[in-house]
Amino acid sequence: MSNNLHTPALGQRLAAEALGTFWLVFGGCGSAIFAAHVLSKDPTPVNLGIGFVGVALAFGLTVLTMAYAVGHVSGGHFNPAVTIGAAAAKRFAWKDVPAYVITQVVAGLAAGAALFAIASGKAGFDATKGFAANGYGAGSPNGYGLAAAFLAELILTAFFLYIILGSTDDRAPTGFAPIAIGFGLTLIHLISIPITNTSVNPARTTAVAFFAGGDFVTQQWLFWVAPILGALIAGFSYAALTGVRRSDETLAGLPREA
Repeated sequence: MSNNLHTPALGQRLAAEALGTFWLVFGGCGSAIFAAHVLSKDPTPVNLGIGFVGVALAFGLTVLTMAYAVGHVSGGHFNPAVTIGAAAAKRFAWKDVPAYVITQVVAGLAAGAALFAIASGKAGFDATKGFAANGYGAGSPNGYGLAAAFLAELILTAFFLYIILGSTDDRAPTGFAPIAIGFGLTLIHLISIPITNTSVNPARTTAVAFFAGGDFVTQQWLFWVAPILGALIAGFSYAALTGVRRSDETLAGLPREA
C-alpha cells in the first residue's frame, strides 16, 4: 500500500488485484465452506470447526496477507466498493475504476469455481444449502430481513472505508495499514456473519452466489447497492471529517508511505 517512484502498468496492477481478490474469496469463503463446522467421527461426534470467529479471522487474514504481498502494486483493493470509495475520496483515478471492478468480479468468480470444484469432491455436497453465500430473510444465517441487512452492509462498509482511508493517511504510522485493515475486516465479520453472512464486498458476494443459486442470486442487488453506497458516503466525507482535503490521485488510491 505504498506509492513507488515507478508506477506499475495497468496490466500489472490488474494482475495484482486478481491475485488478491482470488485469495480473499478462496480463503475467506473456503474457511466457511470447509472449516466452519467439522464433526469428528470417532469416538463421538465433536465439532472441531473454526466457527464464526475462525471465519472472521480468515477473511481478515486474506486481506492482511495480500495487502502486504501485492498492495504496493495495485493498492490492495480486492473489492469494488473499496475501489469506488477510494475514487470518491480522490485517492484513485475514476478512469481505472471499471477495469478494477471487472477484474475483481472475474477473479472472485474464478475462486468460487475452484471452491465449487473442491467441495464437489465430497459425497452429499449441496451448494444450495448456502455455499458461504450472502442473503437476507431466509438467506440470512439468523433470519434478518431486508432492511436490517441493507443497513448493516451500508454502515459496515462505510466504516471499512474509514479504516482504510485513515490507516493509509499520510499522517498515520507507515507500514501498519494492512494490519488495521485486516483486523477491521475481521471485526466487521464478527458483527455481521449472523446478519448477512457478511459481504461488504460485491465481488465476494457474486463469487459464490451463482453456485449457491436460488434467492442468493436474486438478492445480490443488496450486496452491490448497500456496500457501494456506504463506500461513497465514507469516500466523500472522510476529508471533511478529518480536515484533510486531497486532490492528488495516487496509483493505488492510497497515500504515499515513506
